[in-house]
Amino acid sequence: MTFIWLWTDFLLWLLFALTIFAVVKIRGNDLLHQKWQKIFAQPLALSAFIVFTFYIVIGLSDSIHFRFDKDTTTYSVLDRVLLPALEADEKTYSTPLNYEQFSKEYLDSGLRGRVHLNLVSSEITNPSDNTKQILTITANVLFYTVAIFVAFILLLEQFTSINTRSKNSRPALVTIFVLVFFCIWTILMMPNYHILGTDKAGIDVFYKAVKSIRTGMIFGLLTTLLALPPAIILGLMAGYFKGKTDDVIQYIYTTINAIPGILLIAALVLILQVYMDEHASDYASSLERSDLKLLLLCVILALTSWTGLCRLIRAETLKLSELEFVQAAKVFGVSNIKILFNHLMPNVMHLVLISIVLDFSGLVLIEAVLSYIGVGVDATTMSWGNMINAARLELSTDPVVWWPLASSFIFMFILVLSANLFADRVRQVFDPKGDTDE
Repeated sequence: MTFIWLWTDFLLWLLFALTIFAVVKIRGNDLLHQKWQKIFAQPLALSAFIVFTFYIVIGLSDSIHFRFDKDTTTYSVLDRVLLPALEADEKTYSTPLNYEQFSKEYLDSGLRGRVHLNLVSSEITNPSDNTKQILTITANVLFYTVAIFVAFILLLEQFTSINTRSKNSRPALVTIFVLVFFCIWTILMMPNYHILGTDKAGIDVFYKAVKSIRTGMIFGLLTTLLALPPAIILGLMAGYFKGKTDDVIQYIYTTINAIPGILLIAALVLILQVYMDEHASDYASSLERSDLKLLLLCVILALTSWTGLCRLIRAETLKLSELEFVQAAKVFGVSNIKILFNHLMPNVMHLVLISIVLDFSGLVLIEAVLSYIGVGVDATTMSWGNMINAARLELSTDPVVWWPLASSFIFMFILVLSANLFADRVRQVFDPKGDTDE
């Protein structure tokens, strides 16, 4: 087995390592530790964080790629978990949890007319058996989940100081219970069913929706990470040095903001697309090509999305640079670099943190919009935007093929909702003007 490291894999795991480092630093800082405890003390924010973490775990599991010896197919850890759905070989559409095709076909040379053929993955022949099997599996999963959950609660009470009977912990425990139930139910249902049906090519829709999580996480996290350095550095320089430096930096981000964002992104993406088509031989495989396009698209989005945070940091720095501790540092001969990064930057990090958590959901939605208008990720990359784009024609069919669009919407809605709920609590706690006692 050979591990294959893509650029986005490396950056996602680097971001994960930086997050662990940040957690260690926060635990060593009493003030920050108290603020984060206040964030997680709110039941809704804690539940949203658990769901968001669940998405991150899925994205990271899809960022470990490998290839078996004498096999040209590249898998991820997530692919092996979803192997029954990955290897689904159906002909065409099927509705969620069904045992037969959505459309009718001729059987026995047309002697019996057009009928709904059975799916390859199903041995059931009538609706009552199908319902009975689904209910049986669900009941078994509920039993397993309750047993696991009871053991989990006992371990929490034994080895931690968490009070599982308190009102604040109940929403989080319910969230964990639902996620555990969903995971076990999915694993047991996949060998016999297409949980969210199949698309026109017979590909499992649930597999596509789950695989799209990684693309959404890359857009939300990597784009934010790439946009931070220019926003922080230029914002601090503009607010501290003032004068011509401030004028030049203001001119740069004002010019970028003057161009309609979607048009600028579309133009850069089309230029990138032409270049990659002309140099197709430079890429070892279609996976590496699509991954590089995904990374460069994140870079393009970062180049157009740093201006808002830069303006906020500039305004805050203009205020901070006139305070006594900065003036005292100048009098004692502290260098400008140390003043910028040791004195000013720590005092604007609350703006950075609030911007990160608030912008994440917007960037996830931008990916869907760009793919919908045809300037998003590569067609071979699974993403919610590509699923929505492919579902446009399906909505005009009779009967309507609704489940691919609904699946992508539900997965994206849950991610964006959890991110927004958690972001709102972070803003309340870290914003100096906010009501931190809410």
